[in-house]
Amino acid sequence: MAFEFKPQDIRKIGKVLGIEAKTKGNNYRFEIEHAESKRKIAIEIYPDIPIGERHGNLISVYTSNAHLQLHFCSGYVVSEMLGEVTFIGESEGKLSGLIIERIGGCSLYANVDRSILSGDFTQLGPEVMLSGIALSLTETILPNIHRRRSRTTRLKKK
Repeated sequence: MAFEFKPQDIRKIGKVLGIEAKTKGNNYRFEIEHAESKRKIAIEIYPDIPIGERHGNLISVYTSNAHLQLHFCSGYVVSEMLGEVTFIGESEGKLSGLIIERIGGCSLYANVDRSILSGDFTQLGPEVMLSGIALSLTETILPNIHRRRSRTTRLKKK
């Protein structure tokens, strides 16, 4: 497993969400309640736990009418400006992203083709465009073979 949540990651996430995590045995729990929107959600981060025959990070989200999980979370991106944290998992060029908002919102994008993150969003249908835009913030933490190749190619041409 390449990435594991550390206490400093939990503090960073808590700062963006505006709450402190509670340690609950093998996980960290954030409880968000936003009075204006009447939203209430709980997020649990399980660092490096057994998931089947492998170990990985598990993110669980509980809302009043849904339970979402992201298995094998491979990283996260915080946006103080947007007041949100995006957790991601990648498998074979497909991304899944779980976005948690400071005001209690939650969005899940699953099995998104990684290639649409850096493409021309105007060429996508509106039903696809939102996932590309929402997950494009994560490009900075994803290993990018194409970016490395294009930089190498540019260097060779000089």
